Amino acid sequence: MGARMLRMPSCLLKLTRVMLNHRLGALFIIVFKFLSFASILLYWRIVEDPKGRGQVYSLPVEIHCAHSVPSPPRAAAGGPPPPPGDVFFVETSERTNPNYLFMCSVESAARTHPGTRVVVLMKGLANRNASLPNHWGFSLLSCFPNVEIRPLDLQELFSGTPLAEWYLQAQQRWEPYFLPILSDACRIAIMWKFGGIYLDTDFIVLKNLKNLTNALGTQSKYVLNGAFLSFKPKHKFIELCMQDFVENYNSWIWGHQGPQLLTRVFKKWCSIRSLRSSRSCKGVSALPREAFYPIRWQDWKKYFEVVSSSELHQLFKNTYAVHVWNKKSQGTRLEITSKALLAQLHSHFCPATYDIMKKDAGRQ
Repeated sequence: MGARMLRMPSCLLKLTRVMLNHRLGALFIIVFKFLSFASILLYWRIVEDPKGRGQVYSLPVEIHCAHSVPSPPRAAAGGPPPPPGDVFFVETSERTNPNYLFMCSVESAARTHPGTRVVVLMKGLANRNASLPNHWGFSLLSCFPNVEIRPLDLQELFSGTPLAEWYLQAQQRWEPYFLPILSDACRIAIMWKFGGIYLDTDFIVLKNLKNLTNALGTQSKYVLNGAFLSFKPKHKFIELCMQDFVENYNSWIWGHQGPQLLTRVFKKWCSIRSLRSSRSCKGVSALPREAFYPIRWQDWKKYFEVVSSSELHQLFKNTYAVHVWNKKSQGTRLEITSKALLAQLHSHFCPATYDIMKKDAGRQ
């Protein structure tokens, strides 16, 4: 960063000389470079602070834990131990004020996985000390002994993977979809290094996911989706995903490094041209759409429609976790005390978050 700043005067001097001969063209170049530089500084921090790597934050206890937190199940005598692996959530922006859906995602995962560590990695915590921001969400998570909040150190996460060089280069240029692409990179790096389960922060978890191994979900008959991933560490499929990420990198196409990448690699993995040909091969399973995406992204408004309890049960009878398509649904008003589908999901699967939502709605 310092070297780059030192080089700027000479760059500006050259541009000034060009301006004398080509005023309009040079002015355009200066404005473009300035806006690009400003955009980079605005949307992500170029230099990572190494302080706090691997640090576990203490959770402030400010909220009464009104809802009982399930205890880890006792292993039956002589029975198999619970499958290894943590559940991971990742926040790649600088935000440290999780919203209701984020909190519901983590709470529902913690409740359905009482014997499993639920790790929340947040980039915005990388430069903080041992205290968390004063936010109700972090206080609520203190009710769950299996939840850990950790800073997300991106250089450390990508080190030793094909993504390390990509990350260093990506910081030096402007890209239109950098944050979602960064999230795509984080999830496959986590699966490669640690294994376990990765979930986007707009999931509501209905069932325990630990029996799903080396699996991902089908979004449609044409595309897979990485909002849910479950793999053993150092799995060859994830290694191929990281290689494809770098070799076929294209930052200008939405989803090229995410759903389309996973679809490309799965087709190569299975030697097929269409997802209809195979949903499981060589130890990797593409689970049916009902498992994680029972409501298509085109139908996201259904989450805000009133449904009966029987319809709710029928809709999610083959579902492990519900993807809410936050990119589409964010900002839509939810009547939390109604029988809207999303309100019922909050009530059943993240009751502590639901209580706070009701209290906040009552104050408005």
